[in-house]
Amino acid sequence: MTRALLARLRAALTLPPGDLLRNATYRRLWTSILISSLGGQVTMLALPLTAAVLLHATPTQMGLLTAMEIAPFVLFSLPAGVWLDRVRKLPVYIAGEVLIGVAVASVPLAWAMGWLAMPWLYAVGFFIGCIFTVAGTASQIVLTQVVERDRLVEAHAKNALATSGSDVAGPGFAGLLIKLFGAPLALLVDAVLVIVSAAILRGIHVDERRTPRPDARFGRELAEGLRFVAEHKLLVALAIAVGTWQLCQNAAQVVQILFATRTLGLSEHAVGLCYIALGAGTVTASVWGNRISRRIGPGPSMVLGFGVCGSGWLLLAAAPVGPWGVAAFAATLALYGAGAVLAFINFLALRQAVTPEPMLGRMTSTMRWLILLPAGPGALIGGWLGEHHGLRSALAFAGGVSMLLVIAAWWHPVIRGVRSLPSAAKPVTAGGA
Repeated sequence: MTRALLARLRAALTLPPGDLLRNATYRRLWTSILISSLGGQVTMLALPLTAAVLLHATPTQMGLLTAMEIAPFVLFSLPAGVWLDRVRKLPVYIAGEVLIGVAVASVPLAWAMGWLAMPWLYAVGFFIGCIFTVAGTASQIVLTQVVERDRLVEAHAKNALATSGSDVAGPGFAGLLIKLFGAPLALLVDAVLVIVSAAILRGIHVDERRTPRPDARFGRELAEGLRFVAEHKLLVALAIAVGTWQLCQNAAQVVQILFATRTLGLSEHAVGLCYIALGAGTVTASVWGNRISRRIGPGPSMVLGFGVCGSGWLLLAAAPVGPWGVAAFAATLALYGAGAVLAFINFLALRQAVTPEPMLGRMTSTMRWLILLPAGPGALIGGWLGEHHGLRSALAFAGGVSMLLVIAAWWHPVIRGVRSLPSAAKPVTAGGA
């Protein structure tokens, strides 16, 4: 009996032939994502809890904090894309991990020195946003250098599974750290973990050579990236749909922690435990996301993700105070985790699949710029609604607009008609290569 059980366990843990994790380079990248995501879970809880509990931030201030994190995407995404098409991406990705560690480590330092206030958190949020604007784009392109184009949905699903593992273990771990040491000191753990992630990335080798063009012009290359996106119907439709979702997501995000701590009366540790449900949702969607995409198509799968998120926000908007409210908060996090994974593994794969390699940097940065333009206003709308009309109104706004998005996106022929990953379009020029 014992031998049979061990044999079954061994078979379950053995990767099937052709699995992406059998590729040593991808496995190293996946491990780095797993470790970095675990640290990110600490920051995701500790930073807003520091603002909400330690600094007694208002809903408007919470909205401004989120807006400061998003502002660099709006300001710098387009020039960053032109620059990234001229340089090697992996070193940029590694440097970004190191700088994030430095940024989050500054919060406990400021707290220990008595300098910590909301302007400090605004500055940290803005700096982290700058890093993600450049290094985050580079990380997405590195994946296309490691994985074949026709396996991008599978790769993004596995990456989501790595972050899902962190989503399951991270919130409880973060909640325990926050309870033992306080939210500011818990951020030191994230600083250490992203440095470890950067060390793992240094062992990755990708074949990427850049030959500078003597006739390269910054303005012309930037315009080429904008024109490439504008002339591609699928990319335009994706930008509008995901941009609208970002508006809803940020409107809900700025009030979720406040709703949990002030309306439901949860402690910091209890909030961390509830966030385990977020991990459960992302794990579920990560495991089944690739299968769902293959069955109904990347476009419909993305729309399904929007609907799952919206239903969660509407549920929380109607949640009562008490045990059922706490259960609704956990359910909302699970639905958000599942919906976001379903939406983004397909969104990322679709935009990368249709873009030729010389245009990847500009396309990625242009798309990130477009989808995050509504994110800042979304955060400010959520904060304003939460402060002047109650926290539930911001959640209801996010859920209601998400459901309208589902209806519009489902009837959009370009999105609904995408049943498999398309092939790369021809670039306007080979600018930047």
